Amino acid sequence: MLDPAAYQTIAIDKRADGVAICTLNRPERLNSVNATMHREMATLTRDIQADRDVRAAVITGAGRAFCAGGDFSGGGVEVMGSTTGGMLEEARRIVDHMLECTKPLVSAVNGYAMGLGATFALLCDVVVAGRSAVFADTHVKMGIGAGDGGQVIWPLLIGVNKAKYYLMSGERIGAEEAERIGLASFVVDDDQLLDRATAIAANLANGPAQAISASKMAVNAWMRSISSFVMPLSLQMEDACFGSKDQKEAVAAFNEKREPNFRR
Repeated sequence: MLDPAAYQTIAIDKRADGVAICTLNRPERLNSVNATMHREMATLTRDIQADRDVRAAVITGAGRAFCAGGDFSGGGVEVMGSTTGGMLEEARRIVDHMLECTKPLVSAVNGYAMGLGATFALLCDVVVAGRSAVFADTHVKMGIGAGDGGQVIWPLLIGVNKAKYYLMSGERIGAEEAERIGLASFVVDDDQLLDRATAIAANLANGPAQAISASKMAVNAWMRSISSFVMPLSLQMEDACFGSKDQKEAVAAFNEKREPNFRR
């Protein structure tokens, strides 16, 4: 079941109406993903699925951001590809478990949704963006491929050509443009964001659960078939980027708060 005590980096608020509010909770780091959060992302939707008291979930971020992507600041943070394949397997489970969840998932995107943070938001069934929301797959900015789900969800939402451009460039997309091109379902004022997302989730939680599940899972099956082809190669190619000159330069530039100098 979805046990709040089992989570360190995600705050869980299970409400009487069957809606669980799941808040990425590292606001001091803009909810960037460390090893603990990565593991908890991999179990969250599986626990939502298993909890009979939860009929829909809202995923949001504490503070000024939804999730700023991976935490490359050091301090004991494990990075994918550094020692074992464990985080690669977790990355696959994050995507698979979201697509396997039969219950409605609604993301409430406040501020930055970058890298894996963007993937986590966009894999939800309904994406509600505050006007401050900024979407980008920034893996390339860190000298690595967009392996952990970006190559699955972005082409499905906005088409292959646009997706390849945004994945290769890491360019940012504001809320209104995200809605226009199909990344976001709705855009609302920031002070209405959580209320709107929660209202959508509550409406779905109180609807005919079997019919709602039946309405999304065939679509998700199609998405899972794409993922089964894309994810093994995308993760393999992302992992191969770790330790490259570009990746090392990107991490150094990140920690030194400067622009990277990518030169072969």
